[in-house]
Amino acid sequence: MIKKVVGSPSEALQGIARDGMTVAVGGFGLCGIPEQLILALRDSGVKGLTAVSNNAGIDDWGLGLLLRTRQIRKMISSYVGENAEFERQFMSGELELEFNPQGTLAERMRAGGAGIPAFFTPAGVGTVVAEGKETREFDGRLFVMERGIQADLSLVKAWKADEFGNLVYRKTARNFNPMVAACGRVTVAEVEELVPTGSLDPDQIHTPGIYVDRIVRTTSEKRIEQRTLSSRSV
Repeated sequence: MIKKVVGSPSEALQGIARDGMTVAVGGFGLCGIPEQLILALRDSGVKGLTAVSNNAGIDDWGLGLLLRTRQIRKMISSYVGENAEFERQFMSGELELEFNPQGTLAERMRAGGAGIPAFFTPAGVGTVVAEGKETREFDGRLFVMERGIQADLSLVKAWKADEFGNLVYRKTARNFNPMVAACGRVTVAEVEELVPTGSLDPDQIHTPGIYVDRIVRTTSEKRIEQRTLSSRSV
């Protein structure tokens, strides 16, 4: 069996990360992001990246770290409202942005992973999302064509994995991770628990190991994206 388990996030990206590549990253806000792999990608110094992710993290964590170091050239995402540096770079013309409806973004990655080059969806018809794209009518309704996404590198975060790379995500941390894992030509998984191959219940596996090329065990910091406090008199 091919040895997929490596000793550190930097080792997991060795020989893979390069300038100008497209990187798909799992997560939703700060939930389920491959935080240690993002740090390793930052420390690798690669630049000119196209990042495909639901959002850009926050200013001091997640993909926000790569924005701060100007390593991301373009974002393909659906929500960027928590990142002031993202806003600054976009408004100044330093950062290219391709907005997608959230479901469309998920489906573009799922389609890419399934080898589907394009599909039609009603989401975005009649808006700026559809500008420059082919539209077609089906059963009296207009649809816009969206391309599937295949990334050069996919980075995902899982709760548990076996040594073959079968992945189990935990609750809402699953979010975009299964689609991201499938659409990468090379997929690296950051996991909290590593167990022997064969010890996972096959019915509980969310991403089959055939999609995963490297695995690294890490300790998550589990940051809180937004903290709301209220004062109460006793």
